[in-house]
Amino acid sequence: MNKRKQLTKTGMIMSFLKNSKRWFVLSTVSALLVSVCELISPQIVRFTVDSVIGNEPPDLPAPIPAMVESAGGAHIFRERLWIVALAVVVTAVFNVIFKYCFSVSNTKGAETLVKRMRDTLFAHIERLPFAWHMKNQTGDIIQRCTSDVDTVKRFLSEQLTQVFRIVCLLTMSLIFMFSMNATLSLIALCSIPVIFGYSLLFHKRISGSFGECDENEGKLSAIAQENLTGVRVVRAFGREKYERDRFEEQNNKYCSLWTRLSMIFSVFWGTADLISGIQVMLIIVVGAYLAINGDITAGEYITFISYNSMLIWPVRMLGRMIANVSKAGVSLDRIHYIMASEEERDRDNALTPDFKGADIVYENVSFAYEGCPELLHDINVRIKAGSTVGILGGTGSGKSTLIHLLDRLYELPEGCGRITVGGVDIADIKGDHLRKNIGIVLQEPYLFSRSIKDNIGIALENASMDEVREASATAAFEETADSFAEGFDTFVGERGVTLSGGQKQRAAIARMLTGKTPVMIFDDSMSALDTETDAKIRTALREKLADSTVIIVSHRITTLMQADCILVLEDGRITERGTHAELVKNGGLYSRVYELQSKRESDEGEVTA
Repeated sequence: MNKRKQLTKTGMIMSFLKNSKRWFVLSTVSALLVSVCELISPQIVRFTVDSVIGNEPPDLPAPIPAMVESAGGAHIFRERLWIVALAVVVTAVFNVIFKYCFSVSNTKGAETLVKRMRDTLFAHIERLPFAWHMKNQTGDIIQRCTSDVDTVKRFLSEQLTQVFRIVCLLTMSLIFMFSMNATLSLIALCSIPVIFGYSLLFHKRISGSFGECDENEGKLSAIAQENLTGVRVVRAFGREKYERDRFEEQNNKYCSLWTRLSMIFSVFWGTADLISGIQVMLIIVVGAYLAINGDITAGEYITFISYNSMLIWPVRMLGRMIANVSKAGVSLDRIHYIMASEEERDRDNALTPDFKGADIVYENVSFAYEGCPELLHDINVRIKAGSTVGILGGTGSGKSTLIHLLDRLYELPEGCGRITVGGVDIADIKGDHLRKNIGIVLQEPYLFSRSIKDNIGIALENASMDEVREASATAAFEETADSFAEGFDTFVGERGVTLSGGQKQRAAIARMLTGKTPVMIFDDSMSALDTETDAKIRTALREKLADSTVIIVSHRITTLMQADCILVLEDGRITERGTHAELVKNGGLYSRVYELQSKRESDEGEVTA
């Protein structure tokens, strides 16, 4: 069997970023250029106040002073202030252009990222084993693929792309500030370690609280999804109040958790505002004192305040980023749980044998669901090609499990026997090839929110109307579909809610028949049909599918009595096998069920008469 390399969170993120890297690189470059423009504007103000309006010699980074002197000196700009104004406007225009580039490229990168994340997650979930889906709630999976994906997207697009800009602003602002006055620069610098320090302290608390919120949002989504899907059951049993109370209880818990997290955030942001406010106050007061004493010029004082405001924003952003790392980390863990789950994989050099004319053999098959006692015990049976086999058994006897193993919906563990088709172990057969050759109608038929035609033709790439009608006729569903106002174009509600139980079963049978597979399985799929319709479908199956191997699971003897061989399962073991006549003579479970059902049909006939 192929072994999947362990997926790390870093590897997962890099995979998600595959198509959006160039956009994020462009947005990062644009952010850096925005920072450069923002750093230039205070220097223009400083030069204007000190050297154009005042008489201080230009104190600008080389080679700008030389350029000013070659233009005729600072007094030239005093006579032509429009040049300084133009410089401010040009800087602002470039700032706007780079901000626009940042916004567009960052948005494209973010949306490309989230699309790839959702596509990748959906494709991966589609390939996960049936057992995985049985262990995980649908609502929680949906929440991971929506809310958690958005959290990661926001972190990568709104915050992580700003890192380079923040570092640039911090570095350049401090360089310019220290070049003007070391004392004020140290006062401005002292707030940075304080904000970083308390941000790290809050990190762990925020991470744990957000993890609880995310998990409970998944539970809330699961409750909503279950109730919307099972609304008919809720209404039928008058359980609206119970389910509403259950939802409100979980919703109250979810809201209280978010309230608690909001209180933590409030303390976090409030502390940041307090520290930032104190730092700004100190810069203004000390800076004013130094300006009055002549230690710094008026232009330097104004410029220093401008750079300090630039310094405060990135420092606070880095603090927020540390906090948001907690939220993004929790969401990444939840997404990673899905992506790290092992997909169904075929063995190396998997085979594609011909199923036509192939016998199906169960050899010493035993099976137990994870964490449960053994359900099937040493099953040995040969199903001859082209024959019809019936399976009868009580609830929990292992009937459905027996056929789920044949279709590899559950993998048969090593040492628990094997199942072969034409002598080939199904574990050595490609999964898609196996399922294309085994048609199955599950115990609970599921129809999608599409038209009847789309539901029946789903087994084929491009099912024609003739193929859909042919399968529907065999399943005794053609007349029913034609009786609807829009015929086969009638839209079926979610899970086929607009159809009756019998109609859903017949539609599901027709869907399976369109594939014309060599092996066909009916897992108690005629339980909602009346005896006449049941007999009609079985007759059509015998006439049109004489070459197919048919396995019928049913509690109804009349559905099984025409089978070539009938298996009786009790407590996971085959206790009887033979034809209908042979089993009736044996006096076992089959005979007792037959007598009970015959008596019931006889009593119903007398009542009707």
